[in-house]
Amino acid sequence: MEAKVFLPTALKKPSGTNLLILLACLLAGSAVVFDRNLQQFGQISSFLIPLAIAAIVSAGMGFWVIPILRRLKAGQVIQEDGPQSHLKKAGTPTMGGIFFVPAAVILGVIWAGFSANAIAVGAITLFYGFVGWIDDWQILQRKSNKGITPRQKLILQFIGAIVFCAWVSFTQPGNLTNVALPFGIILPLGIFFWFLAVFVFAAESNATNITDGVDGLAGGTCAIALLGLAALIAPNAPDLAILCTCLSGGCLGFVFHNRNPAKVFMGDTGSLALGGALAGAGILSGNLWGLFVVSGLFFVESLSVLAQVSYYKATKSPNGVGKRLLKMAPFHHHLELSGWSETQIVGAFYLFNFGLILLALILSI
Repeated sequence: MEAKVFLPTALKKPSGTNLLILLACLLAGSAVVFDRNLQQFGQISSFLIPLAIAAIVSAGMGFWVIPILRRLKAGQVIQEDGPQSHLKKAGTPTMGGIFFVPAAVILGVIWAGFSANAIAVGAITLFYGFVGWIDDWQILQRKSNKGITPRQKLILQFIGAIVFCAWVSFTQPGNLTNVALPFGIILPLGIFFWFLAVFVFAAESNATNITDGVDGLAGGTCAIALLGLAALIAPNAPDLAILCTCLSGGCLGFVFHNRNPAKVFMGDTGSLALGGALAGAGILSGNLWGLFVVSGLFFVESLSVLAQVSYYKATKSPNGVGKRLLKMAPFHHHLELSGWSETQIVGAFYLFNFGLILLALILSI
């Protein structure tokens, strides 16, 4: 009888610890399967070993850095127009990306043998993290939820993307501009590839940033997406696959502290960096289609914001008030206001994102 009562409750409102265990099992299980398929189980180039070590290092650094953030009073400023249930999170340390992103990048670059490609993706990841840090720092200094302007942020994102793409154009084969689609379709974009690549950087980093709104959500979904991308690019870009795997492990270690109720938030420092890492690895490995599929959840979150804003403007009455398509954007806030618990949303998004990984692998066969 107790089991029958417990199961629905656990499914409706799982604990943050249960979700951490779910995430760890999804990542570790996937890593073992990927290693066996590539016949590298137990080897230094495997997925499981760097995933586990990066997770341990990231979680360990959290015990050291989070108290420092508390002493610096680097507390999150909560948006007043957001879900009212989030107001109790005010004061929770933010900028958590400063400890797990650099640690994962350093491990990944070392593990990849300091390959030029791994260093390049690691550099753009840290650059986007730096852009996010500037925004987080401004928010803390002003004690409001407004940091640098969206235009300033976008300009910095474009600058980093253009420099990265310029390096890629001089160092990589010319056929990189041919985008491989499912069913053997090749789309030769030529010079237009670079415009698309710059857009992908901005879209990916902002999408992961939008997804960072519930305890454990961005960290866990990025961990799944990064490991999925690693599996897709491993046959042709093993060095980038190792870097993505370490970043996935870093995210897992971060979720150890960020699970509900969160002891720290990643801030733009972490979310922009993770988006930059996904974009950089996807572009440099020539796997834009695979990147799009594994990032499908982030695309949906971004689309929900665009749809909300567009619908509001299209239905605006003479008095300047429009209608809302969703109760609140992005989509995870809509679910919150529809009665879903935070942990229920996170669990559902983990499973959905894992399904996208399976879809991406199937389409790549």
